[in-house]
Amino acid sequence: MRELDGNREVANLRLATNESYTNRNGEKITHTEWHKLEVWGKLAGIAKQYLRKGSQIYVEGNIRTDNWQDQEGNQRYTTKIRVERFDMLGGPQGAGAANGNSSPNTPPPPGENDVLPF
Repeated sequence: MRELDGNREVANLRLATNESYTNRNGEKITHTEWHKLEVWGKLAGIAKQYLRKGSQIYVEGNIRTDNWQDQEGNQRYTTKIRVERFDMLGGPQGAGAANGNSSPNTPPPPGENDVLPF
């Protein structure tokens, strides 16, 4: 969590999504994909207050790709999700939407989701 000029806050999180399936040989395979999340303003404060490692969330946002040049002059890229809304799922930590609008009928995304700080 960082505070920028004008008391504006930004939180950077990592989200793991897991996909499980059974291969042709009958073996259960789990694939984990990591995603960078960027949360701004009021939502960043909510994330800081309520989200912990292992929290389950449903996320909506826009995909952004940033690019820059490193010290050796190589072009670098990173892709992240700029979060516009997230719903806290599961146990007591999570029941409810974090965008001002509650949506109890929103189905969770497939797989399990874990939030970890960068």
